[in-house]
Amino acid sequence: MTGHPTTTAPRSRRSRIGPEREAELYDAVLDLLREVGYEGLTMEAVATRTRCSKATLYRQWAGKPELVAKALRHQKPVTLADIDTGSLRGDFMTLIDRIDDHRMAEDTALIRGLAYAVHTHPELLAALRRLLIDPEVSGLDTLLARAVERGEVPPDTPALDYVAHLMVGALVTRPLIEGTPADADFLRRYVDSALFPALGL
Repeated sequence: MTGHPTTTAPRSRRSRIGPEREAELYDAVLDLLREVGYEGLTMEAVATRTRCSKATLYRQWAGKPELVAKALRHQKPVTLADIDTGSLRGDFMTLIDRIDDHRMAEDTALIRGLAYAVHTHPELLAALRRLLIDPEVSGLDTLLARAVERGEVPPDTPALDYVAHLMVGALVTRPLIEGTPADADFLRRYVDSALFPALGL
């Protein structure tokens, strides 16, 4: 025992990066996903692209699946539950009005690639469900519950259980059937012609 006071190192040096830097990292992740796909994306590539150390990345995110899921989540700063125009049609049209057609075109291929990757990467599927899919479905359920409470949609309408499937189906199948992304104009026509009639609107 020397008699000198001892200093204890902090148990964790996990300091949060700033919002602007975080946004830069997420943008880089999405750019890399579009360029090389999920299989080709590595934490080292993200670190190189963003001039950030891998140690910093692993302090902020548990790994590649979480980083990818949060990057996708970052594109949706407003949740569906935050939209409340007083009518279900108004809610959906507000949501569609926020769509960036250019970004939608870019992201269509990205989503297709991730849809393939989840079959061989269950940890990616788990992260996407926890951070992106489940919150989106929960927000959609909130919109639909409000419509039921307002009397717009009868509570026993069978299609209520399949609205999420219908919307995802539109996003996925239009590129396959027509060779073009589901842009805002298409989605407006789709909800008016297919979704709302299924809900009795």
